[in-house]
Amino acid sequence: MSDKPDETATLNKAKRVDRIFKACATGAGVLILLALAAVTLFLILRAFPAFTGDPDSRTQAILSLSGGRASSFLGYVGPLVFGTILIAGLALLLAFPVSLGIALFIGYYAPTRLSTLLSTVIDLLAAVPSVIYGLWGALVLVPNITGFWRWLSVHLGWIPLFSGPVAAPARSVATVALVLAVMILPIITSVTRDILIQAPRLQQEAALALGATKWEMIRLAVLPFGRSGIISASMLGLGRALGETMAVLMILSPGFSYSLRLLQASKSQTIAANIAAQFPEADSQGVALLVATGLVLFIITFIVNYLARRITAKAGA
Repeated sequence: MSDKPDETATLNKAKRVDRIFKACATGAGVLILLALAAVTLFLILRAFPAFTGDPDSRTQAILSLSGGRASSFLGYVGPLVFGTILIAGLALLLAFPVSLGIALFIGYYAPTRLSTLLSTVIDLLAAVPSVIYGLWGALVLVPNITGFWRWLSVHLGWIPLFSGPVAAPARSVATVALVLAVMILPIITSVTRDILIQAPRLQQEAALALGATKWEMIRLAVLPFGRSGIISASMLGLGRALGETMAVLMILSPGFSYSLRLLQASKSQTIAANIAAQFPEADSQGVALLVATGLVLFIITFIVNYLARRITAKAGA
């Protein structure tokens, strides 16, 4: 009889702990939604004058910000959206296969000591600030990669993407995309590695027992298991590339056109780098226009994440 009060007290304590934990988890969820709503409301309110203010003042501000190359908001933000997606997409295209290969090497080919060392290095690289990558790109990569871009233009110049004249110094879209690829590579690799090493051991051993080679085992048992995680890791890297500011600002020679010529200078610019470059000298109308372009970038990022969730859900089904 004496044990029943103790059991009841323990059960009540467990219920209280469960209620507290539920309240904390709910509060955290509500907090992130409130933060997202606050950011959205801020962008909308600060960008509102860009669409409702005096048309002449708005046109003059757009002409000033674009250097006379655009007179409407769509004409101003269009090339920036194009440049943002082009540079981020190219960076993801360069980083993804390398990241997947490194993750597979760490998880399934490297000796234990080397795997541990590489995992530590990758995790450390993922925490390096973007300004460090920008300094490396501006001081090391830009002066030394011009020769390679020229070689690429000579041999593949018949493809419009690689046609010249090659920028010297190499402050071009190709160079910036390469720096961003190096920047997002550790993030994609780290997440992909953590997903792939969780593939069911039983399925791997079953594939090997049936005579599959190691690559066949990875292709049949590991990659299908990690497909949704690999997509999520890629979208995480893409999100960082879309919003990168300092590295782009320090390397890219900005332009204002819809150009796919990756090796030429002054062809494209990203939204984030444009805001950082134009903000110090912008007046109130100009600031509203820049915030409006930030709102466009916010929407693009939201759409990318939404599509990633849809693709991940289908891949995991």
